[in-house]
Amino acid sequence: MTALQVVRAGPLTTVQDLGRRGVAHLGVPRAGALDEPALRAANRLVGNAPGAAGLETTLGGVALRATAAAVVAVTGAPAPVRVAGRPAAWGAPVGVPAGAVVEIGAATYGVRSYLAVAGGIAVPELLGSRSADLLSGLGPAPLAVGDLLPVGQAAGPYPPVDLVPLPAPPGELVLRLRLGPRADWFTAEAVAGLARSRYQVAEASNRIALRTEGPALARAREGELPSEGMVLGAVQVPPDGRPVVFLADHPTTGGYPVVGVVPGPDLAAAAQARPGTPIRFALLRA
Repeated sequence: MTALQVVRAGPLTTVQDLGRRGVAHLGVPRAGALDEPALRAANRLVGNAPGAAGLETTLGGVALRATAAAVVAVTGAPAPVRVAGRPAAWGAPVGVPAGAVVEIGAATYGVRSYLAVAGGIAVPELLGSRSADLLSGLGPAPLAVGDLLPVGQAAGPYPPVDLVPLPAPPGELVLRLRLGPRADWFTAEAVAGLARSRYQVAEASNRIALRTEGPALARAREGELPSEGMVLGAVQVPPDGRPVVFLADHPTTGGYPVVGVVPGPDLAAAAQARPGTPIRFALLRA
């Protein structure tokens, strides 16, 4: 069986597919690729099903040795790609000879790059997914040097797709926001001012949430709620008043009020926004 051996793990590289769906009632987050369109594109380039498992890197890339000839593609955050020490294409299928090392360098902008290999990463499924869930500790651990990642059987000749265009990582992150269910826990002035306020992506952001720096939202009510269900994209407001946007590894319940929800299609850009990136919220009505 073909396998990829980890030569350099990078700051944080995890196995991700499209995540665990329908298990939130068990207290299990969805997990899965934070930039889902980028993983789908990488899989398309190597002829995989859209939900095949690949690798998600974080800022610093990864290096892997192929034990047999393989075809890979890298998408998401732009980064230099090298095979056997030679420059190779980003955003296109690339052949890797047996024994060669494929390297993804540091992202030139954006945060997360995705590597798909023809056949997909074939680690065992858990609750219907191969994804690493860093909050619950489910699925494979983040990659470490020496790990051997099994590769599944390729579906056949990969399709003649030379390039899959993807949007560039944002210079300014604009997140649409549908108010509720607890917008009434904040003053009307604070809610109306969300669209005018300017925030930045905070250093503490991770796979669980995009955290913000900026003006605090003023509360209209004191106290806290009993824990209630949380959804992907929920914008929870902790006691410091700075909005927190829940991403794929978010907890399934929480007790701080949710001022609104960011639609799923906006979250891929959130996953690629580096600390310091300006953020604006665009309020959706009805």
